[in-house]
Order: sequence, then structure tokens, then C-alpha cells
Amino acid sequence: MSADALARISEAAGPELVERLLHLDASYGRPRQIARPELPAPDGELDFDVVIAGGGLSVLYAPILAEMGMRVAVLERATAARAHREWNASRAELEPLVTLGILTKPELEEVIVARYTSGIVRWFGGGTYRVRGVLDHAVDAGKLLELTRRRAEAVGVTFLDGVSVTGERSHGRSVTIGTREGETASTITARLMVDARGASSPYATADLACPTVGGVLRGLNEGDGDDEMRPDIGEILATTEDVEDGAQHLWEAFPGRRGETTVYLFRYAHRTSLAPGELVRLYDRFFSRRPGYKRGDAKLLRPTFGVIPGWSRSGAPPTPPPGRVVLVGDAAARHSPLTFCGFGATLRSLGGAARAISRAADAVGPAPTCIVDDRALHSGTGALAAMLASADGARTPSDLNALLDAAFGGLAELGEDAFAALLRDEMEIGQLIAFLRVAARRRPKVYGEIIARLGIGGAAGWGIRLLRAAL
Repeated sequence: MSADALARISEAAGPELVERLLHLDASYGRPRQIARPELPAPDGELDFDVVIAGGGLSVLYAPILAEMGMRVAVLERATAARAHREWNASRAELEPLVTLGILTKPELEEVIVARYTSGIVRWFGGGTYRVRGVLDHAVDAGKLLELTRRRAEAVGVTFLDGVSVTGERSHGRSVTIGTREGETASTITARLMVDARGASSPYATADLACPTVGGVLRGLNEGDGDDEMRPDIGEILATTEDVEDGAQHLWEAFPGRRGETTVYLFRYAHRTSLAPGELVRLYDRFFSRRPGYKRGDAKLLRPTFGVIPGWSRSGAPPTPPPGRVVLVGDAAARHSPLTFCGFGATLRSLGGAARAISRAADAVGPAPTCIVDDRALHSGTGALAAMLASADGARTPSDLNALLDAAFGGLAELGEDAFAALLRDEMEIGQLIAFLRVAARRRPKVYGEIIARLGIGGAAGWGIRLLRAAL
């Protein structure tokens, strides 16, 4: 059915997006090969202060850096500031777009296309749990990036569309970047390169991954049933079956403009377990199983997809090479390994990371290995994500849903503040420990399941990391 899935995507978005899907699908499954070309050191004035390699969400940094007085270029192998995902966030998370001067207040209102009264989490064979203030503002990703590019160009940012990065080499206080545009190879020099290539970056070495597919649909049935959509409710997480084909598949559904809903299908995986073609296979499942999740003769308007790297915190983090390169976004994988909410994580890091980029560009010596926000909470939730990625190790196909139901039932028992804090990446370690205790009371065999999934060494390491974070 893969040819049918690709035909549907092409019909909705054209061949360029199909090419981007196939490129990501092929590149993520390959062993990492880091180019170390013999690129010359600059012999005169540098072309730019900062080059952002990758033209997705991280174009948000471009106008901020330019306003700081930096000469900025954005390189993108396709067309920069084009979205192939949709985004949701809370209102507070969106405020930096205004306070940092990327959007005006009226423009922010323009990109918010829906607001929800609440969100829900629902598990197959278990309960439904309601929470407010989480992912409750739907954002028109395309419009946000369009306005950002317009703002960036107005303050002097250079956009180089159709230009891919073939490698880079640092030289003291500068970096030479190898590029290719069509058949033409060239170089660009800068004081710093910001690697925003996401899962395609050779430095995106996080141990977990979240392959995700879906799109904006029109024509889903509206109503109060589990298999219908309400325009004022966001479905944050849901399952419709137990473990199948070695994985627990999860759904999300976020209403947007009237009559439109963004629907995702995803799973957790260990990065090394993903083979080329994962996204196309997942799209096959999306198209065949979606009517069992949400009914309706739906039309795909805009495909959305990605492989989101996640770091469990049990091993080495994604790290740039020593020199003049820093990682942001999915390449850095410092967002929550449990929720993979890269949009909210980027917004939280936006001001601080832009200042860190500016300092790194001006500094002598290697750039810092991490410039984006990382929460102590992630030392605890990373192990939970690793367990979800090991769905094929469940004793029975229903065990994982039962575990999820116990966990989120425990969150609901702790109260809406704790529930929302976990999903917004704001939970304190003390709250996390209280959550784990409640989950264990609701499902006493959970610690045995942790050891079975993580091993004795992995479970012990998790406990030690939690203890260190709590002290």
C-alpha cells in the first residue's frame, strides 16, 4: 500500500513534500556518517556571523540574532520557513514570540487558529483523563513561519533556499561550511554554525526516536463519542488497540480551523531499531486505521510528519564536534523524551538560546555543547520513554496500556496542576516522585516491569539520576 500512501501525500502537497519525506525516511535509517572535508580556513572577511543550517522551526532564532546586530544566513536544502508539522502550545508558551519581537500581538492572534476548553488522555481498555492548559492553542505553523521569514528578511537575514550542507570544519574562531546547490559546490564562512537540521543532522545521535505521521484533515465527524471530534477539545494522547507489530501506536487529534483537525499517529522506538521506510510504513497504518480512531470521510489537506529524536538521559547526549558548531531543536534533543514537545521546548529556550548563540559567536575557543533548555525532570521521564520504546518486551499485548492507564490515573489523582505540569515539561522532581508512588500503588507490579524493561543496571541508573536531581 506504500504507493497509495505516497500518492495521497503527493495529491495533497505535491512532489516536493514527497521528496522531503523520502529523504528523511532514508537518511534516518542509515548509519551516521559525519563529513570531515578539507575545507580551507577563511583568508579574509567572513561571509556571516551566524549560519543557521536548517530552515524549519529554528528560523525563529534568525530575526532575534539579526536584531542583536549579527549578520545571519539560513541555509535550507528545500525552501526555508515551510512547515511540514502543525504545532500546539499553551498561551504562556507562545508569549516569547511577542516579547522577543518576532510577532506583534495582532499577528500572534492571527496565527492562533483554535483554543480548547480542555484536553483529554484516553487509553484503550482504561480511563479518560481531562486536563486544562496543555497544548490548548492550535497554531497555523505555515503562517507563523511565513511571518517569521518576513520579519527576518526585514532586519537583514539572508535566506539561501535549495542549498544543502555537505560538511563543516572549524578553524579557531570561524567555521567553513561546505555547501551544494544543484550540481554546484561552494563554501560559506561564519563565526558560528547553528545546526538546526533536526533528525537529518549527523549529530542527532539521541537514543530514542518518535516517528510521527499524519496531517490536517477535513471531514471528520463531530460529536461527543470517542470516535468523533469536538472543536473545543484537544486529544493529547490516545490508544485504540494494544501492542501490535511490536509497538504501541498512539494517536493525537487537535482541532484547528472550523472543520479541520490535525491528526497524528506515532510510536516510541529505540533509534537503532528504525529501518529505512519507517515513515511510509507508518503512513500506511495511518490511512488504514484512522477511521477506527476518528470516523468520517476525511480529506487530507496538508501532510505532517517527522522523526523526532529523544534522549533518555541514560547515555551520552547529542553533542556537536569541538569547535564552532552548536545544536538546537531536534538535533539537540533536549526537549522532553516523554512528550517530545519540541515546539514548546524551543519557545522556552528561544531568548536564552539566542543570547547563548551570540556569546558563542563572539567567544574565543570551542562553542558550548548545549545552549538550549534542559529540565531536571527529564532525568526521570527519560526512563519512562525508554520503557514505551520497548513495547515488544511486554508480557502481554495489553500490559502497556494498563501501565499507561495506571500512570495517568495517578496523575489525575494528584490533581490538574501536576497533570498539566508533566505534559508542559514543568513538573518538579518532587512532584515526579509523588507521581511514581501513586502509579505504583495503582499498579503494584510496576517496579518489576521497570526492571524487566530496563534491566537491573538501567533501573538502578534511573534511580540514581532521580536521586541526584532531587538533591
